[in-house]
Amino acid sequence: MRIYTVTSNHIHLLVADDKGQNVIPRSIQLIAGRTGQEFNQRKGRKGAYWEDRYHATAVESGDHLLQCIVYIDMNMVRAGVVQHPSEWFFSGYNEIQQPKRKNILIDYDRLQELLGFDTYGTLQATHRQRVESCLKEGIPLRDDKWSRSVAVGSERFVEELKGTMGTMVLGRKIVPSGKSFHLREAQASYSSLLGDEKYEIAPENCYIWR
Repeated sequence: MRIYTVTSNHIHLLVADDKGQNVIPRSIQLIAGRTGQEFNQRKGRKGAYWEDRYHATAVESGDHLLQCIVYIDMNMVRAGVVQHPSEWFFSGYNEIQQPKRKNILIDYDRLQELLGFDTYGTLQATHRQRVESCLKEGIPLRDDKWSRSVAVGSERFVEELKGTMGTMVLGRKIVPSGKSFHLREAQASYSSLLGDEKYEIAPENCYIWR
């Protein structure tokens, strides 16, 4: 299951870690290395391609996952580049709504399972309704629970993950956010120190996952 939005300076990628805790870090390392190498060869340049390391947020399945998908879908709308997610070609919105037969990036069956829908048609309708509601109610601002948290979900999910990670998340607090909870740093926001684009991918926004 892979949900994505590719922008001019960063990528949002939502994946399921079904095959072990080291799969995602190693996959990101491979992707980063190969894309950097390909770009340098194409442009005849040397040096680093990616400015900063990636940041990973664990998201609970079900409605929390759907919230995250819609948030990713709305990325370029928030940026003022398009008026609707369907207008941005480099995202998963259109593939969810119009499944492909070739060059498939999303595992539709797995996505349906993780979101908890009985049929894929219901998934599509609910996903579309959530996006339209966001557009009708006003473009949602960037929510740092998705870009700076270690985990987002129910209180039980976040507490269990915090317990599993142990000393790696010392100093992080579980904070309520609407119907969700998220595990994040207790200190003040970095937003006053960093620009919007830099803020989402800053090294202070990264945690080592083992």
